[in-house]
Amino acid sequence: MISVSTRRAASYDDILALPENVVGELIDGELVVSPRPASPHARAASVLGAELLRPFDRGRGGPGGWMILDEPELHVVGQVLVPDLAGWRRERMPAMPDVPYFELGPDWLCEVLSPSTARIDRARKMRHYAAAGVGHIWLIDPATTTLEVYRLDGATWRLITTFEGDALVRAEPFDAVELELGALWTR
Repeated sequence: MISVSTRRAASYDDILALPENVVGELIDGELVVSPRPASPHARAASVLGAELLRPFDRGRGGPGGWMILDEPELHVVGQVLVPDLAGWRRERMPAMPDVPYFELGPDWLCEVLSPSTARIDRARKMRHYAAAGVGHIWLIDPATTTLEVYRLDGATWRLITTFEGDALVRAEPFDAVELELGALWTR
């Protein structure tokens, strides 16, 4: 017996129809809906964005040269993905375009892992980020108080290092400035 699936691939219209209190992504033709982040996730993403913005986006107390955004919608390699943070080197994106989503893959991004998103972030989204040519990914886990730093190596990810707890860290590509990892946690 031949089985034929009648399930249609999700479309961008499916994302537009979602309520505002969720995040919708299209991954491998499937609509993936996640709740808005809980407080540990929101805290980690907010503090990290604040820590990176001044020295890298604004160039105050650091080298500048980056454009950093919270939760940008990316339309890359046939997917619609929403990382928690993303950054583009200014030589690749010299000015902020007035667009609803970005088709230019970022040079760095960060996913803050939650129990409901960790598997998708690791198993499904990372391979698409590699195909889009994202140079670095940070995975932050507030539950284990860890930061994993990955660098794209050809078509695959290479784990560079893992930091934990309250460490003071210099993590590529933002290693010009020391970051206080402990500030990300909700203690």
